[in-house]
Amino acid sequence: MRVDAAGDRLAVTVCGELDLDSDPLLQQALNKALDRAAGGLELDLAAVDFCDCSALNVLLDVRGRARLAGKQVILRATSRAVERLLSLTDTLPLFTDGRTMLDGLPSPAQAAARQTARPATSAGNQATPVGRQETAGAHETRPRLPTEPAEPSGESLATENAQLHRAMETRTPIDLARGMLMASFQLNAEQAWQVLRTTSQHSNTKLHQIADALLQTADGHTSLPEPLTRHLTIAVQTHANPTA
Repeated sequence: MRVDAAGDRLAVTVCGELDLDSDPLLQQALNKALDRAAGGLELDLAAVDFCDCSALNVLLDVRGRARLAGKQVILRATSRAVERLLSLTDTLPLFTDGRTMLDGLPSPAQAAARQTARPATSAGNQATPVGRQETAGAHETRPRLPTEPAEPSGESLATENAQLHRAMETRTPIDLARGMLMASFQLNAEQAWQVLRTTSQHSNTKLHQIADALLQTADGHTSLPEPLTRHLTIAVQTHANPTA
């Protein structure tokens, strides 16, 4: 994890895996950075190869704290693993500011090409990209991100609050459903999460809807719908013994 200045915000670059083991460190580091930043945080999660619901809980919690303090938590770059989780839980819009919506996930080469292709407006609007060191004779720059957030309208605030409320409601069922899979099929936490993701992808069903359906079967009388049962069975066979 790396923290750099970005105007009145702090740019936080995170690498590796975000799961139950790393969550305490992530929570502590983001809380500390948020307290130091006048405007909020800019997150670069492009180098995160794995992200589960517990890490999403941390991100939502930090974002809630930022909102109470009149700050922002903005996602500037993401990996496919993170984008997939945020999309499935309908929380991706909560981490964009309306001006810099994520428009796909370019490769590092494509991202570098985009940066160098952008015209420079003035020396005062340039900043060294996060995670890169300046070298003699080669100064890579990018336009400085706006530091003053636009004043949100009442309608946008209502929409944002509704999205955050929905995300907070759905995170617990997803975690519970993952626990059910771990107990039922002797899976570890990552395998259970992969089963949920695969089932969601192949059945074209939102992750929280699969979690709700699984929790309803806990009474011993309710069964999963047949399409979900089939996709879930295949996913369990795939991820419980991936080398088979």
